[in-house]
Amino acid sequence: MFEKLFLLVKNNAEAAVINNPVVPQKYHEAVMNDASSSIIEVLKSQMESGKLKDLVKYFQFSAIYENPLINSAVNKFANKLNNFYNISTAEAMKIADGLIPPVMHQIMEQSKGEQNKEFALSAILSKISGNVTDMGLLLTQMRIA
Repeated sequence: MFEKLFLLVKNNAEAAVINNPVVPQKYHEAVMNDASSSIIEVLKSQMESGKLKDLVKYFQFSAIYENPLINSAVNKFANKLNNFYNISTAEAMKIADGLIPPVMHQIMEQSKGEQNKEFALSAILSKISGNVTDMGLLLTQMRIA
């Protein structure tokens, strides 16, 4: 799943990272890794803080661009750009806004598709939780509630 997430980031990074003169070429790969890890960290944080129901709602409803989950991932990624790559706050936010929302939207869309089992919500949650438990039963119970 993590490799597929990185590929989604890479496929969406052309304008925000690859062709952006603010991001030096030597950092392209690292910046894309940081974008991927920012998304994973936010999803994991949602689980660990007991907001699993909010996480499930994110994957069920399509108004994702107004979702606090996306805002958290954008801010986390922008902070990494600012702190680790000396990119100004304004530019970091512009890069993060250009990359994170489309990637998260694609994750959501692919989680609903039958052809991509790696991005099924239960698979995402199982990977993020360290394969601690099968999340399928828990998710079924949450959808009923």
